[in-house]
Amino acid sequence: MDKILILDYGSQYTQLIGRRVRAAGVYAEIIAGDSALDAGRLEGVRGIVLSGSPFSVYDGTAPRPDGRLWDLEVPILGICYGAQRMTSDLGGRVEKLADREYGRMRVDIEAKGDPLVSGLPASISTWMSHGDSISAVAPGFQVLARSEAGIPAIVRRGGRKQWGVQFHPEVSHCEGGPIIVANFARSICGMEGSWSMEGYREEISRKLRDNTGDRDVLLLISGGVDSSVAGALLLSALPPEKVWLLYIDTGLMRKDESLEVMRNLKGLGARHLHMVDAGDEFLSALSGQADPEAKRRIIGDLFMEVQKREVERLGIPDSFLVQGTLYTDLIESGKGVGTKAQVIKSHHNVRSPLVEAKRGAGMIIEPLDRLYKDEVRELGRLLGLGSAIVDRHPFPGPGLAVRILGEVTREACDLLREADAVYLDELRSRGLYGKIWQAFSVLLPTRSVGVAGDERKYGRVLALRAVVSEDGMTAEPFAFDMKDLTGISAAITNRVPGIGRVVYDISSKPPATIEWE
Repeated sequence: MDKILILDYGSQYTQLIGRRVRAAGVYAEIIAGDSALDAGRLEGVRGIVLSGSPFSVYDGTAPRPDGRLWDLEVPILGICYGAQRMTSDLGGRVEKLADREYGRMRVDIEAKGDPLVSGLPASISTWMSHGDSISAVAPGFQVLARSEAGIPAIVRRGGRKQWGVQFHPEVSHCEGGPIIVANFARSICGMEGSWSMEGYREEISRKLRDNTGDRDVLLLISGGVDSSVAGALLLSALPPEKVWLLYIDTGLMRKDESLEVMRNLKGLGARHLHMVDAGDEFLSALSGQADPEAKRRIIGDLFMEVQKREVERLGIPDSFLVQGTLYTDLIESGKGVGTKAQVIKSHHNVRSPLVEAKRGAGMIIEPLDRLYKDEVRELGRLLGLGSAIVDRHPFPGPGLAVRILGEVTREACDLLREADAVYLDELRSRGLYGKIWQAFSVLLPTRSVGVAGDERKYGRVLALRAVVSEDGMTAEPFAFDMKDLTGISAAITNRVPGIGRVVYDISSKPPATIEWE
């Protein structure tokens, strides 16, 4: 298959580059940035993209591409670090900025006739995230655009199809980003745009059959969109009698979620569906733990221990473990393709030692690990799942444990469950739920003074989070009408006695993450 090759240098946005290329209907493959670019690796490659990186090109430990890269005939696009790597390797100069360019910044395009910027206005609002900058372009390069600070924003190597951009066209904050990516993938690289989710389904179904052979598969159901879609995919690709679905109720689920999960799973046509109530075990293991990474580790390890025990009790055959892991889970856990990825937060289904051991033994299958949330929803619809499952807001694997800041107790879980249920019910009744990518409540480890009736009272503080996003890699706070926001706050404080104050989180991603822990 013809493809765009993406060289990963540890950027948190690397997989998002692939997502943008796929959105243009072009297949993309991501490999480590220092991979050997031999004939076998380059088979079918019609273009190469270099990702950003947390490293500086003048750092002796910074990752470097194969030296043959710059002499290849295929088009090349360097993004941020990729542009700086191109500049440094070909004789230009990169230096640390006195003032870092970060966030939204205007870029003025000086060469409108260039194919990379075709279709763009004279000025665009881009997303910057770099502390280094090109201070002198390499010999033979020209500047096509500059930032509002006068710094080169787009450069091109004269006579060659090699470009560099010192912003991130892959993030949704960047105006014209999809146009730039599509111009490179389709116009410059000559790709037809024939990649589709139907093609992905056929490919991954074939791989599932080839990899599992005659062995059974076990899927741990969390109740969210990802594991439900993974379950539907397994049941469509493999004989149903070979598929085991195990739902472990950790006691950290939303209100009435366990009942809803089981009802939904029964509709998938599963032959083997089992539910385990392990709430007391998880709450006991979390007792006294306030550190978010510790909570994630405890939940991940105990999840696997309960799974192992229940597999033995139920007599499930030796099987592959299937997880609904997404691209974003791997990225934030520092599991990028290369060796330079940074850890933002550990996902219990990625970095748990027991999960790592399974992965090392080749006994884990993650059929969604090259998809983003919006693509998972698309796949779910293709598999015939209803809106009640596919359009549900994301819910983290560790559940309420990472939405309770501080120690996780039964009292805190019950309080947050009730408050969150009121919040989501209010969103639905006001016609807002479908306009929001993800909404949830966070119970803060503090109390605030208030008045209940004629009495002075200290209640817990609840933070509301609501974001709009395409894929979870970037997000903006939902712009509530103040009447809706105050109405929701009043509903929560009136109906949930333990909550005395409600606040709204207006942070975007980046710099914040969507979840608080």
